[in-house]
Amino acid sequence: MTPGPGELAAALEGKGYFADEGLATAVHLALRLRRPLLLEGEPGVGKTEVAAVLSRITGLELIRLQCFEGLDSGQALYEWDHPKQLLHVRVAESRGQDVGDLYREEFLLRRPLLRAVQAERGAVLLIDEIDRADSEFEAFLLEFLGDYQITIPELGTVRAGTPPIVVLTSNRTRELHDALKRRCLYHWIAFPEPGRERAILRASVPGLEERAAEGLVRAVQRVRGLPLLKRPGIAESVEWARGAMALAEGGDPWPLALRRALGLLIKDEEDTRLLLGHAEDVFSDA
Repeated sequence: MTPGPGELAAALEGKGYFADEGLATAVHLALRLRRPLLLEGEPGVGKTEVAAVLSRITGLELIRLQCFEGLDSGQALYEWDHPKQLLHVRVAESRGQDVGDLYREEFLLRRPLLRAVQAERGAVLLIDEIDRADSEFEAFLLEFLGDYQITIPELGTVRAGTPPIVVLTSNRTRELHDALKRRCLYHWIAFPEPGRERAILRASVPGLEERAAEGLVRAVQRVRGLPLLKRPGIAESVEWARGAMALAEGGDPWPLALRRALGLLIKDEEDTRLLLGHAEDVFSDA
């Protein structure tokens, strides 16, 4: 039985992922309705980690398809192992045997989508950064996302005995096709509110004092309010806290430690210059 949103949020928190009510409800419905879950949001807000945590909670294998420009169906669905087929032909001819059918399962190279369909216990399939793939690639996903099946012309249609849990992520660098969105349950992950970000820091950075966490979160919230090219995500705030702690343990006062560890929070020269111009406001009570 699928746990309710509250139980699911508690299970996620037990694995170190602090989901708000909206995300917990979206994940619950995706599991209950067996629908793919499409997560959008800025980089660093924890989209990819949702799939990893679901894998740990369910005990199912995590299968990842990392999308990129030029990704094609052969890299995502399946390919035929042509060297193995050729070797089979040569061996059969050298022995005077019949070559037989070269399009059998033993010659099939299973890529992530086919592996997810054929997983006996089911699997958690992460289709990461779908917006990086060419828009034409989305057409290859429609049959899979709609029916959890893949058609292989030489073998027929392969259907999932146990539908996989599918999580797609997008940084929204381009618009996704409506046909793909219709097959998914959609949720936008925003930057966390201060209380939840403090909880994330406490769980991720052991030894971080409450006062230091409060000051760091205030600073991060102000940084995100600046017109930056890339606003820092949760991952960056965690790394910033770890770096500042290391410097503070070496003797730096906390506000100075935060300033010296800025390279863990901001990863762009223009953004760094902009932030330094607002340093007094950002670090006034950090």
